Amino acid sequence: MAAASFFFYGWWDYQYVPLLMASIMFNYFVGCRLEETSRSKSWLCFGITVNLLLLGAYKYTGFFLQNANSLMGKAVFDVPQIVLPLGISFFTFTQTAYLIDAYRGETENSSFLTYCEFVTVFPHLIAGPIISHRKMLPQFMAEENFRIQYDNVAYGLTLLSFGLFKKVFIADRIAEYVNPIFAQSGSLTLPEAWIGAVGYTLQLYFDFSGYSEMAIGLARMFNLRFPVNFDSPYQSLNIIDFWRRWHMTLGAWVRDYLYIPLGGNRQGELRKMFNLLLSMLLIGLWHGAGWTFVIWGGIHGVLLLINHEWRRLEIQLPKFLCWGMTFLAVTLAWVFFRAPDSNTALQIIYTMFDLNAFLLPDCDFTLAYQDLLASYGIYIKNSWLMADPHVGDHIVILLGLLILAVLCPNPVRFMETFKTDKRWLTVAVVLFGVSLLYMSAYTEFLYFQF
Repeated sequence: MAAASFFFYGWWDYQYVPLLMASIMFNYFVGCRLEETSRSKSWLCFGITVNLLLLGAYKYTGFFLQNANSLMGKAVFDVPQIVLPLGISFFTFTQTAYLIDAYRGETENSSFLTYCEFVTVFPHLIAGPIISHRKMLPQFMAEENFRIQYDNVAYGLTLLSFGLFKKVFIADRIAEYVNPIFAQSGSLTLPEAWIGAVGYTLQLYFDFSGYSEMAIGLARMFNLRFPVNFDSPYQSLNIIDFWRRWHMTLGAWVRDYLYIPLGGNRQGELRKMFNLLLSMLLIGLWHGAGWTFVIWGGIHGVLLLINHEWRRLEIQLPKFLCWGMTFLAVTLAWVFFRAPDSNTALQIIYTMFDLNAFLLPDCDFTLAYQDLLASYGIYIKNSWLMADPHVGDHIVILLGLLILAVLCPNPVRFMETFKTDKRWLTVAVVLFGVSLLYMSAYTEFLYFQF
């Protein structure tokens, strides 16, 4: 499996295979030293520092140099164009967690080959989910996992079909009208701005959760059980609940290896607020080297602080209102996450609430009700009608997908009753077949860039 994973990684760019191997060898060596020299802070600090320097060199060099040039008012430093190694954020976090647990005495002795399989197992390597050695290493060493288990193969193929369908048939179709909106933010109408914001909110969910389900399905085919990464996050009634459902493995990593070591909520209210806000800012920076990601993380940090304080008031609001406020807050924050810069994000958000930019779709649905509205003294002006008749269609499609994301359980939960029968076989074949029909227009997963 390790050889197959390296081949899979090298298929993207073989030049970075030595980097991945060097990172694995270094962390395995430091982990062994930590196991031999009980609670050696010097080895731990050394290992974490090297990991962060490696990540920083590839991911944040350009960001820091650009900001240094901006502060100085001139181009003092040349900003290099560095290609980000695929999955570097994920395998860096995975191995940093391993070093911390080795320092805590919570690791099991394993061979280099087993450790190599754990880090590089290809379903998770390039875009997660972030896996824990405590749960994964025993699976790599279990003898029964070396035998083909046909129930696991069937389950994995079915879940893989769900994930592929969500990516190819749903997420990539949404991208076709979301991407142009973010590219022309200065000339948007109010409906287009909302289509862009809500569209990206759904695109990212179906894209990333689809990848996670494909990864879980592929792993199950090899008798490996990956952690669930999404649990219908757009059903959340508050931001705290949202982060318990969205990118769950990243949230667990930050909780266990950053928030709690900083003191968590055990050192007073102010320290708790600081720890929470810092954790969210770093989550934002982990996603990308840009101020828009930092702002996105900061927004969620502030929202979490507000949510915690609101709970202390013990005021009960209607569930639908709670859901609406949560979804709106998450959607507005995603605009910063997607936009190329903060000015573009602010322009889109401004347009979303600018009534001067309000236009109705010039489609059969709108025109059909002109006479009815006129009978009540309400007249639709021609200046209110959009030239693009597809805007109304996009709105209907996004509403349908939003209902799907909110009301339907995610496939991992849905498949808790999975059995190898004709019903599930039919589902898998149909989803996989539809996905293949649209595969020619495939685009890479959004989280590959992180």
